[in-house]
Amino acid sequence: MADPARARKLADRIKVVVAEALDRRVKDPRLGFITVTDARVTNDLQHATVFYTVYGDDEARAGTARALESARGILRAEVGRRTGIRLTPTLEFALDAVPETAAAMTELLSRAAAQDAAVAALAAGAQYAGEPDPYRKPVEDDDEDAADEDVPGGAERA
Repeated sequence: MADPARARKLADRIKVVVAEALDRRVKDPRLGFITVTDARVTNDLQHATVFYTVYGDDEARAGTARALESARGILRAEVGRRTGIRLTPTLEFALDAVPETAAAMTELLSRAAAQDAAVAALAAGAQYAGEPDPYRKPVEDDDEDAADEDVPGGAERA
């Protein structure tokens, strides 16, 4: 079992190597506008998962997935040549769901903001259902003379 720090470094290196190889070596017309977003390597350094995004519709994503599957051997050979490790990890390509998740989160946040604005508009003209201050308070004596009578010599000071 390898060091997790070594696995992270290898994953970063694989990400760069695959991105450069896709740009320079793979000339498949099915390959769309692809961005390699991340790579993860198992702790035993035997398997690597490369995450990617594709700009375009579902047809472009499907074509890019087929192009990556057909270029897997070339990419693995390039990773082995440029990393210099004893055993080259197998490559697996996974479509990264970050853009779709971010779009869904943005849509949810905008919907929540619209609902907050609607609630604020309703609350602007609202009035209390009962008393404005429903909490009980101690009864205050309005008669100051009663307070002076309790204090010895209070009448003389006034």
